[in-house]
Amino acid sequence: MPHPNPRLGYALVVLAAVLFGINGGVSRVAMGSGLSPESFTTLRITGATLVFVAYAALFRRSALRRPTGTALLFVIGLGLVGVTALQLTYNVAIDRLPLGIALLIEYLAPVLVVLWVRFVRKEEVHPRMWGAVALAVVGLAVVSRAWNGLAFDGLGVVMALLASVCFATYFLLGEHNVGIDDPLRVILWAFVVATVAMNLIKPVWTTPDLPASTSGLGRFDDVAVNPWAVLTMVVVLGTVVPFFLEMVALRHLPATIVTVVAMLETVIAVVLGWGWFRESLTPVQVLGAVAVLGGIVLAQTSRRAELTIPAP
Repeated sequence: MPHPNPRLGYALVVLAAVLFGINGGVSRVAMGSGLSPESFTTLRITGATLVFVAYAALFRRSALRRPTGTALLFVIGLGLVGVTALQLTYNVAIDRLPLGIALLIEYLAPVLVVLWVRFVRKEEVHPRMWGAVALAVVGLAVVSRAWNGLAFDGLGVVMALLASVCFATYFLLGEHNVGIDDPLRVILWAFVVATVAMNLIKPVWTTPDLPASTSGLGRFDDVAVNPWAVLTMVVVLGTVVPFFLEMVALRHLPATIVTVVAMLETVIAVVLGWGWFRESLTPVQVLGAVAVLGGIVLAQTSRRAELTIPAP
């Protein structure tokens, strides 16, 4: 295993957050073509798995070897909880709650990661990390204008909380797995597990016929785009690349930091909503975005003098 490179880790997480943030708008276009959240999730995960397998077959065949023993159990958990359950619970949450509220609840994941590391693993956490998490969560509340969503749907809140747990699990299991295995092998087999699970829930062959073109929505409402081209972008740039980047980042940074830096996705999504979908962005929300960035900066300085990745 190569020596951890924190700067590379930060760069990978930031790039993944940017891609995930943009993917929110692109996914909205894809589902606007007539796909249900379940069908969309099946297509996204199945397509990503095919790309991972094709890449491994061409460039790194060792990743095609199935994990065994404890490593297999962790990969199954990562696929079922960190990929399948995360996608499903989040889709239900955003269907029943305002998008900002669902995102805010899901991004409580860094709090869960820090609590797990501190009280279950019994590892030391720099006091600045608590300030980073608090500042980032408050910033997310402001960006999402949480005070406008007081009439919550009970099931939606439960699903968003479960999404938060799944999100934290994804980072914690991923951190463990990449400490003992190739990140490509870990994410490939996690997606294989997720593909099997999603096709049991909503088989890919039940996908409805898509129109020849669909609207680009928002400021591009009068622009016709091919829904399959949009889905391809979702699979490659919105799934394969960012998921793999975050998994590699966990070789260079602990999950406590990666989850906080990944919060940048929410800020990007809000800015994208303003620029693409004409959603309002008030001066107060801008301050909230600055607070999130402040939390990320604190997280960057919260590691100990010598970065250590938990031993398997």
